[in-house]
Amino acid sequence: MFINFFTVALRNIFKHKTFSFINIFGLAIGIASCLLILQYVRYERSYDQFEKKGDRIFRLQLDRYNNGKLSTQWAAGAAGVGKFVKDDLPDIESYAILTSSSGQVVTYKDQKTREDKMFFATESFLPMFSYQTLAGDKEHALQEPFTAVLTASAAKKYFGSEDPVGKTFSINKNDNFKVTAVVADPPVNTHLKFNVLLSYATMIKWRGPKQETAWNWDGYLTYILVRPGADPALLEKKIAGVVQTRNGADFKAGKYDMIFHLQPLRDIHLTSHYMHEAETNGDGKAVHFLLIIALFVIVIAWINYINLSTARSIDRAREVGIRKVLGSHRRQLIGQFLFESLFINLLAVILAFAMILISLPLLNSLTGKGVNFSLLHDRDFWLALGLLFLTGSFLSGLYPAFVLSSFRPIAVLKGRLSKTGHGALLRQSLVIMQFAASVILMIGTFAVYKQLNFMQRQDLGVQIDQTLVLRGPGIIDSTYDNKLSAFKDEMLKLPGVSKMTASTEVPGVKVGWNAGGIQLTGAGPGESNQYRVIGIDYDFINTYGLKVLKGRNFSRQFSTDPKTVLFNEAAVKLMGFKKAEDAIGRRIDFWGEQYDIIGVVSNHHQESLKQAYDAHIFRLIPNATRYYSLRLNTSRGNYESIVRSSEKKWANFFPANPFEYFFLDEHYAEQYKADKQFGNTFGIFALLAILVSSMGLLGLASFVTTQRTKEIGIRKIVGAGIPNILRLLTRDFIRPVLISFLVAIPVTWWLLKKWLENFAYKVGIDPWMFILPAFLILLIALLTISTQTIKAASANPVKSLRTE
Repeated sequence: MFINFFTVALRNIFKHKTFSFINIFGLAIGIASCLLILQYVRYERSYDQFEKKGDRIFRLQLDRYNNGKLSTQWAAGAAGVGKFVKDDLPDIESYAILTSSSGQVVTYKDQKTREDKMFFATESFLPMFSYQTLAGDKEHALQEPFTAVLTASAAKKYFGSEDPVGKTFSINKNDNFKVTAVVADPPVNTHLKFNVLLSYATMIKWRGPKQETAWNWDGYLTYILVRPGADPALLEKKIAGVVQTRNGADFKAGKYDMIFHLQPLRDIHLTSHYMHEAETNGDGKAVHFLLIIALFVIVIAWINYINLSTARSIDRAREVGIRKVLGSHRRQLIGQFLFESLFINLLAVILAFAMILISLPLLNSLTGKGVNFSLLHDRDFWLALGLLFLTGSFLSGLYPAFVLSSFRPIAVLKGRLSKTGHGALLRQSLVIMQFAASVILMIGTFAVYKQLNFMQRQDLGVQIDQTLVLRGPGIIDSTYDNKLSAFKDEMLKLPGVSKMTASTEVPGVKVGWNAGGIQLTGAGPGESNQYRVIGIDYDFINTYGLKVLKGRNFSRQFSTDPKTVLFNEAAVKLMGFKKAEDAIGRRIDFWGEQYDIIGVVSNHHQESLKQAYDAHIFRLIPNATRYYSLRLNTSRGNYESIVRSSEKKWANFFPANPFEYFFLDEHYAEQYKADKQFGNTFGIFALLAILVSSMGLLGLASFVTTQRTKEIGIRKIVGAGIPNILRLLTRDFIRPVLISFLVAIPVTWWLLKKWLENFAYKVGIDPWMFILPAFLILLIALLTISTQTIKAASANPVKSLRTE
């Protein structure tokens, strides 16, 4: 019996090549797209899943409040909270603290390297997490001051083939650290990647006991390991109680407060986007949107199969009638048609598997992730593939099998069935579903690109083009001020360099210097706020094209300027001034010192347009060491020459430091990299969904026009013209496509509204965002249908009347 099923299935595939190709290719695209997206989603959700104690590890995320208003949300919050909650709450087994020390120059022998993944970490960090120890004792590796732990790749980078344990290296040529252990590199799917860990005991030795107890020092990632069975929700309330008990009186007096939230370790990557994250995390909403696309694409492919199978039911009615007359039972007929569905889905799965192998590099380039061929050894991949195959075979084959097996032999053999609209309502409903999904995806793609284009075309309020940025020296000495002045003079002599400035920050990332407790001199308790502070020299404002709205810029003509500050418009507003001129001449308290406000500058987008303007205070720090920005006035073709000349000058003035540079426009654009990747991924899979929908519509149009060939011939003989025939054939297909617009538009409007909530500056949802994509979908549908209807309408009516 199965041999017969197989023979009949092959015969039908080769007899109806167009339908078979559309079914198999459409299903293959659907299955491959779905699996690729599922693998990407699974990768994103796999972050920190490898941690053995991951279900018991939480990060303490801090919300700071001023006068009852949320002022700052920190991933890396107060330094002292870990010790206090561990001492007061028996539900906490241990705590670990990390704070970044990235950007320092590591020197071993003659090798000097800037390390961008370096942290100070407490002794308890390595035992809490599941990092494999390759050498040394991780339990006590960070117990003593001036000790360090390296990853395997860092050990190789700094020490080559030497055994690093017991050897020392220096940080900025100031302090020597002894390597006490080597651990395996952290997996790529962790939110916490490091190359070097320095002992937290070193910071305590430098700064004293307050390092362990300070409530107002932020920038410290604090992780806690709770005891088995502890209730996180209850524990969070207990932590709030500890905070109030330990420091509640000071909070009340200062009219500020802090609230800590427990972030499950395995949720951080997709849900956490606060200040001082260990790295830029993923986007949970984007992952959910891609899951919707995966569902849409596979459902559209299954709908195609159901549509074409039910449309062909009339064509196979006579076959069913004869089989029933010869003694076939309905159960056998259902088995036959389900077998055909299984067979076609199996061919589609094989083709999809080949598509996946070919498309993996493309997926990685689109998403920037590391999904690789190791998925072939992944049990979950094969389970998903098998589930899609069985589910698709059953769902897409079930209805056609019951429809085809239900035909009555007498009605079929007398030709009565051909006059009915059997399955027409279902087909139209499914076409509406298909194109509603396609419209949603097309409008979504259009909106994503429009938002990206909007953000990249906005005036940033700061000039970032033609700007070369050198990373400042980590190793300096007492002659640094003179060297910087001389280096600047030499750089300004280079052809193509018009301006140069030194600063603690450049546009493109959130300002790292966050200063709380700043208020007007003489203001009462609780009137302070937090500001982002940027240290700049005399030339920063002019180099970056910021506008001085009121007052003046820093000037070498005023010896008192080191005790003055500039505010931006957002800082003026936060301080409580109604107008910029009201701030000029006022004095502020800044960490025990007083500074006069001498100028107000325009707001600028320090970060991407996802973020609102920050309140910035500019401090005069002429000898800033972090960044040197060069303003260029030459063509891009000369940039390479300027870089080479800069490197030679650098070697003369800062030979102990590595030469590193970037172009600011490229650096700034990196903020949009994840959004671009999401847009490209969304767009490609949306186009695949539309392609599959169009293939299904093409198959239906081909079949229906074939069924109506004789009718078309008769209409032409009695005088119907080609336009009349086209309207007749097109009307039944365009109606469900138009209805799909009405279904899709409100759903898409709601989805877009939710997505755009992620952006502080965003495009408005206007009618054209729906009209243009909908028109494009309609045009695609018309072109698809026209390839068959024009052919049928133009055919010789004599040949049409001879058609059986």
